[in-house]
Amino acid sequence: MDPVGLQLGNKNLWSCLVRLLTKDPEWLNAKMKFFLPNTDLDSRNETLDPEQRVILQLNKLHVQGSDTWQSFIHCVCMQLEVPLDLEVLLLSTFGYDDGFTSQLGAEGKSQPESQLHHGLKRPHQSCGSSPRRKQCKKQQLELAKKYLQLLRTSAQQRYRSQIPGSGQPHAFHQVYVPPILRRATASLDTPEGAIMGDVKVEDGADVSISDLFNTRVNKGPRVTVLLGKAGMGKTTLAHRLCQKWAEGHLNCFQALFLFEFRQLNLITRFLTPSELLFDLYLSPESDHDTVFQYLEKNADQVLLIFDGLDEALQPMGPDGPGPVLTLFSHLCNGTLLPGCRVMATSRPGKLPACLPAEAAMVHMLGFDGPRVEEYVNHFFSAQPSREGALVELQTNGRLRSLCAVPALCQVACLCLHHLLPDHAPGQSVALLPNMTQLYMQMVLALSPPGHLPTSSLLDLGEVALRGLETGKVIFYAKDIAPPLIAFGATHSLLTSFCVCTGPGHQQTGYAFTHLSLQEFLAALHLMASPKVNKDTLTQYVTLHSRWVQRTKARLGLSDHLPTFLAGLASCTCRPFLSHLAQGNEDCVGAKQAAVVQVLKKLATRKLTGPKVVELCHCVDETQEPELASLTAQSLPYQLPFHNFPLTCTDLATLTNILEHREAPIHLDFDGCPLEPHCPEALVGCGQIENLRLAGSKITARGISHLVKALPLCPQLKEVSFRDNQLSDQVVLNIVEVLPHLPRLRKLDLSSNSICVSTLLCLARVAVTCPTVRMLQAREADLIFLLSPPTETTAELQRAPDLQESDGQRKGAQSRSLTLRLQKCQLQVHDAEALIALLQEGPHLEEVDLSGNQLEDEGCRLMAEAASQLHIARKLDLSNNGLSVAGVHCVLRAVSACWTLAELHISLQHKTVIFMFAQEPEEQKGPQERAAFLDSLMLQMPSELPLSSRRMRLTHCGLQEKHLEQLCKALGGSCHLGHLHLDFSGNALGDEGAARLAQLLPGLGALQSLNLSENGLSLDAVLGLVRCFSTLQWLFRLDISFESQHILLRGDKTSRDMWATGSLPDFPAAAKFLGFRQRCIPRSLCLSECPLEPPSLTRLCATLKDCPGPLELQLSCEFLSDQSLETLLDCLPQLPQLSLLQLSQTGLSPKSPFLLANTLSLCPRVKKVDLRSLHHATLHFRSNEEEEGVCCGFTGCSLSQEHVESLCWLLSKCKDLSQVDLSANLLGDSGLRCLLECLPQVPISGLLDLSHNSISQESALYLLETLPSCPRVREASVNLGSEQSFRIHFSREDQAGKTLRLSECSFRPEHVSRLATGLSKSLQLTELTLTQCCLGQKQLAILLSLVGRPAGLFSLRVQEPWADRARVLSLLEVCAQASGSVTEISISETQQQLCVQLEFPRQEENPEAVALRLAHCDLGAHHSLLVGQLMETCARLQQLSLSQVNLCEDDDASSLLLQSLLLSLSELKTFRLTSSCVSTEGLAHLASGLGHCHHLEELDLSNNQFDEEGTKALMRALEGKWMLKRLDLSHLLLNSSTLALLTHRLSQMTCLQSLRLNRNSIGDVGCCHLSEALRAATSLEELDLSHNQIGDAGVQHLATILPGLPELRKIDLSGNSISSAGGVQLAESLVLCRRLEELMLGCNALGDPTALGLAQELPQHLRVLHLPFSHLGPGGALSLAQALDGSPHLEEISLAENNLAGGVLRFCMELPLLRQIDLVSCKIDNQTAKLLTSSFTSCPALEVILLSWNLLGDEAAAELAQVLPQMGRLKRVDLEKNQITALGAWLLAEGLAQGSSIQVIRLWNNPIPCDMAQHLKSQEPRLDFAFFDNQPQAPWGT
Repeated sequence: MDPVGLQLGNKNLWSCLVRLLTKDPEWLNAKMKFFLPNTDLDSRNETLDPEQRVILQLNKLHVQGSDTWQSFIHCVCMQLEVPLDLEVLLLSTFGYDDGFTSQLGAEGKSQPESQLHHGLKRPHQSCGSSPRRKQCKKQQLELAKKYLQLLRTSAQQRYRSQIPGSGQPHAFHQVYVPPILRRATASLDTPEGAIMGDVKVEDGADVSISDLFNTRVNKGPRVTVLLGKAGMGKTTLAHRLCQKWAEGHLNCFQALFLFEFRQLNLITRFLTPSELLFDLYLSPESDHDTVFQYLEKNADQVLLIFDGLDEALQPMGPDGPGPVLTLFSHLCNGTLLPGCRVMATSRPGKLPACLPAEAAMVHMLGFDGPRVEEYVNHFFSAQPSREGALVELQTNGRLRSLCAVPALCQVACLCLHHLLPDHAPGQSVALLPNMTQLYMQMVLALSPPGHLPTSSLLDLGEVALRGLETGKVIFYAKDIAPPLIAFGATHSLLTSFCVCTGPGHQQTGYAFTHLSLQEFLAALHLMASPKVNKDTLTQYVTLHSRWVQRTKARLGLSDHLPTFLAGLASCTCRPFLSHLAQGNEDCVGAKQAAVVQVLKKLATRKLTGPKVVELCHCVDETQEPELASLTAQSLPYQLPFHNFPLTCTDLATLTNILEHREAPIHLDFDGCPLEPHCPEALVGCGQIENLRLAGSKITARGISHLVKALPLCPQLKEVSFRDNQLSDQVVLNIVEVLPHLPRLRKLDLSSNSICVSTLLCLARVAVTCPTVRMLQAREADLIFLLSPPTETTAELQRAPDLQESDGQRKGAQSRSLTLRLQKCQLQVHDAEALIALLQEGPHLEEVDLSGNQLEDEGCRLMAEAASQLHIARKLDLSNNGLSVAGVHCVLRAVSACWTLAELHISLQHKTVIFMFAQEPEEQKGPQERAAFLDSLMLQMPSELPLSSRRMRLTHCGLQEKHLEQLCKALGGSCHLGHLHLDFSGNALGDEGAARLAQLLPGLGALQSLNLSENGLSLDAVLGLVRCFSTLQWLFRLDISFESQHILLRGDKTSRDMWATGSLPDFPAAAKFLGFRQRCIPRSLCLSECPLEPPSLTRLCATLKDCPGPLELQLSCEFLSDQSLETLLDCLPQLPQLSLLQLSQTGLSPKSPFLLANTLSLCPRVKKVDLRSLHHATLHFRSNEEEEGVCCGFTGCSLSQEHVESLCWLLSKCKDLSQVDLSANLLGDSGLRCLLECLPQVPISGLLDLSHNSISQESALYLLETLPSCPRVREASVNLGSEQSFRIHFSREDQAGKTLRLSECSFRPEHVSRLATGLSKSLQLTELTLTQCCLGQKQLAILLSLVGRPAGLFSLRVQEPWADRARVLSLLEVCAQASGSVTEISISETQQQLCVQLEFPRQEENPEAVALRLAHCDLGAHHSLLVGQLMETCARLQQLSLSQVNLCEDDDASSLLLQSLLLSLSELKTFRLTSSCVSTEGLAHLASGLGHCHHLEELDLSNNQFDEEGTKALMRALEGKWMLKRLDLSHLLLNSSTLALLTHRLSQMTCLQSLRLNRNSIGDVGCCHLSEALRAATSLEELDLSHNQIGDAGVQHLATILPGLPELRKIDLSGNSISSAGGVQLAESLVLCRRLEELMLGCNALGDPTALGLAQELPQHLRVLHLPFSHLGPGGALSLAQALDGSPHLEEISLAENNLAGGVLRFCMELPLLRQIDLVSCKIDNQTAKLLTSSFTSCPALEVILLSWNLLGDEAAAELAQVLPQMGRLKRVDLEKNQITALGAWLLAEGLAQGSSIQVIRLWNNPIPCDMAQHLKSQEPRLDFAFFDNQPQAPWGT
């Protein structure tokens, strides 16, 4: 026997049960799933014996407990064929099933009678069964009726026994006013059980108590959830329902049961429904099962009310929910007592997952104004204080807002009942200012007069606090001392009731009359009890979020505790608290301060929306203005409150806090359910700037309140009512308030379904309301955008209606409206109504009616009305069902619309868009515009239009048959403006193209015509070329045959600017555009087309009649030689051709020869350029152009075999200027062949052979070939990475030639050949070897091997070793020269050595050499070197040492130089610059220089010598009376050295140039220097710049200048000369008749000096530099007038002077002026106008510097006009001006007219980067970069 059988004690009975169940295993499996739904039926049990499997299943059932086992036995007896004797034994042994009756009933109902097996016994058929199943139905009904009557009687007695306490008004317990109830549909899709009750509102109507339950059978939800905050009356309503049912009002229910979760939570075991109803509520007198069976059968008439569902959310243990919540879940889901009605009350927040998705949600929103008044009337009925109470509520707004909570309303009435008899009217404002003091007054009212039981209150508060901390709201006698129970009962603070915890288990429970009262008493204890210190108190001052977290299963019981603590922290509560604290006022004050301090910290934190509301409640309760101000100022600008309900009290409190805020605020209430009267709380809140009420479930009544409140919020800028399901009338009511909101910017009414008629009404509002600038409606979107009107707010308030007044009509003219009604189902009659409405309205910015149902007629009506609707930008009629027939109607309709800029119709893409231009009368500056247009018409061709429009009829299925009607419709548009036509994507075909070509002349001057994607054949495409002859407006025809891109257009550049609306508003641009119009060539671009000879022949024949100039651009995959020959043969027949271009076209290797032959066959060809056999360009000259032909075949794979043929063809060209054969495959052999043929080719310019894989062999051969090429003047070869090989020719034979060889890597064996070539090339006078790997030894060998009969030869060597070699070693190299060295130049930093040789070498007398060597104190080696140098350098005339170091070899170099200088009798020039020399070395050099008596030039500039060395050099000047040029710049000259210098200068009567810049001379030194220069009558150049010379010094200088008759250049810039000194200097300079260069910049000369100079400028003046000279417009203009017509002037600089307002202009020609510098002179457009016109009088001008001025587009236009006329101009600097993209475009167009300009600098002008890049790509010579990246001039220019 198994264990269960032993336990049951009946082996035979157990065996019988097992055998019975073995017969029906499927039934047993079903019951296992029912009773044990979470138990998995293991598949492994299938292998067991059937009897063993049954035993295992029975064991599982039995361990679940007696209730489950008994229920299972009853199921066995009722549903299986059990023998009668076995049934009696089973029932008698295992007992009866009392716990799962409902489940059995449910199981029985699930099996209809027709499906029962024969012989199955029912309970009433068993004579041996229990008596319950043998009762007749009549007896059951009698028992049920008796119980139902008992239930109703019990309820009547319960509510009849509630009588008022002593001293309280009768209405204290009897008054009931139903709160506002709003039904909502709850979307209870809660995967984790956390759901919110705030949901979408079904309707805005209130719900009455009788409407809470839908009693229709099987209709409506069975479960209703009543949601309301604490104090809203949820418990009161539940009891009210019981009372109404007891009184017979809720007849739909036979039974009503009310349970409180606060009592049910005390149950710890699982309950059955019968136990819940009978043991915990009311037990029947007899036979519980019969009564329950009746209730179960009539469950649809049973109502179960559960109060406080939020209190049931206890933390779930490991076994799942608690027993009560499990039972509640089964009731809601219909598992138990199916069909019964369930109602639960709860605070908003987290609700259990057991609630069904269809549960009805009803929100309790408290009292509105009428309900408060009704409650007060009932409360004070038949009492004299009733009127006084009503007056108090009307005058006290705060109290009235508190009364919105029913519980607080009851407390307020109780307080008023207590206060009114003893206080004057109006005292409630001071006595009842907030919720805390309301409760405080209630405690006082409930206490005996004159006596406040402090100790009892504090003790009771301690009990309340302990209950809050432990989550207890029900107390027993053991929890509260008997005296406190008596105290609480006496003062109505406690209530008592019977608590039933199980069958026969009852206790007396106690609770505070309301949870808020428990919190208030706890707060009193915390604030006044000495047991609580300050630190403990502050732990309770927290903010509770209304969002219940998923981890927090239960709502807190102390939600109002922080609020009461904050209220008790008010100063007005201190006497009350001090009394409770038995006079300990200091302790109370410290606690109050602590609470306030905590709130201050919280106020500065970033809080969520719910916590912000709680904080506002706390702060408002404190009545502390400083704290309120801190809180208000700390709130963020955008304050979100999302997805939690808000009451009127919440908003009123928030408004009170915001009154202390200065900055505006944005309130966001998205998804927050609002009470209807909530908006009243916002009245007068001036800080609200944005208000969002999206998804706030606001009702129609709420909207009416809000409409009244919004005008009283003066700063309101944005309001949102999204997703509120507003009705049409409600929406119209909202927009009525728009005129009263002067600052409103946006009104959002989206996601509120409205009808079309309402939409038209809204459109009328948009038209008539002067502040609306946009109405946008698209499906769910509905938005108003507004802007402030021109009238003041007061004027708007005086005319609030929406009817158009005179003021509004005036405003309508000044505003523009955008109207977007997309996808709104508008039809034709709606369009008519809309047109009539818009015709009376303001100017329209945009009208968008896309996505409607207007069809052809509606589109036609809108198109006809377009010209009358004043639409400024766009009309969109897309996706409105327009057909092909409707297209013609639309075109005719808009033919007379002057403002239409573009019409785009695409039937395939359902696009119909009208774009409009600004009306002429609205354009800026109408008078200026008219004047400009007049000048434009005078200067430009008559056909150029005043405006342009685009007609795009794309993808409309147009065919040839539609064209005539279309052109008729378009004919009316042609006279209105220049027309762009786009017929792309249609089906015209060849016939349509031919027909269109016939119709085009009738359309007038089009700007463009697009015929792409129309299925044209090649014949039709070539036929379009004839349009060049028939259409005068056609300038460019672009055809891509394969991609079917065909575009005919006029002037591409300037016309595009007109088309985009960028019409320049200054005459200069108009004049320039007129010139541009006349010079634009016609262009045919034909690509992706098979170019066969017949096609080319036909094409050229067609082009014969085309007017010129003409550019022909062809492109195809490959062009055969036959086709190329055909094309080239036709060139002489096209005299108007200016350019032929074959781009991206493959050509054969024979093509270079065909093109070269063209040079002789067609004399008009001036340039042929073939690149990589894929790009060929031929430029043709006009008769007026100069001679000269350029030819280039780069990257054409030319090799040696092609050279002779090519040279023969080129030799037939008589005027060959340049030949470019770079990037070919010539190699050394090809180059040798070319050089041999070179004398036959008449090149007069440049031959470029770069990148041809050549080696040193070619460079040496070039050197050897030079004698046979007399016209070569220069050749350069670079075999490094540059790989360049260029030969420059002249037209005549050149006597001197220059050869430059770079990176040739010569080896030692090449040196002798190089020397041989140099010796034979007698015409080669200069050779430069740069990094050619020649060491000192090879260089010495080269110098020794080069020998010539006579003449001069210069060798310049630049090698890396030159900067490391000492001067001594370099001179040793020079000593090896075979000729006489006449010049030596050494620069270490430049790694350069320059030697000039003279042949033949003249030998010096050896005896004289030996005599000079005898005086040298040198070693043997150095003596030998000096001897060699004396021989080779005997004729040395120039020795230049730059950036050398003479200190590194212990002054050996200085000694050598000293010895060398002693022997240089013919030395005339000595330069030692930027070098390092020791003091001793300077002494040696000075000694040597002292013997150079024939020295004519001495340059010691840019050195840093010490005083002793400088004195030695000054002493070396003794006797240098032949010196002509002396440069001592940057030498530090103190008084002693300057005295030596002036003494020596007085002896230099032949001195011609003296440079002493940056020598710190000063005024005293200038005086001495002036005296010394009196004898220098031959002086031509004097440089004293940057020497701190002032007026005193310059006055002495001025006295001697007239005595210098040869003076040509004087530089005094960078000194300290003022206008006084400047005037004297100017008077003196007038007498310098030969002065050519005058530089006086960076001195404060002022206008007086300029006026003095202008009186009589030297007539030979070439350069005048006066930058930063403090000149004004008067002085500068006087100089300009004096310089006007100067025949020798080359440079002028007036930079950084003020020319504002002055007009700098040259009327006469300045033939030699090369550069003008006017940087930073404040030159504006007006000044630049005359200045740029003067540039044409300067034919030699190369550089114009106008950066950092105020030049704009008008100046750029003026400059663009003159650029083509300036043939030598190289650079224009316009940095840092005010030139926009238009001005830059004009400059680019000026460059395109043919200019030699290399760069125009435009950095830091207001030109966007993308536009700058675009312009740069079009014209590379425009430079927008910070650094000056000057591009190379194009090849061939």
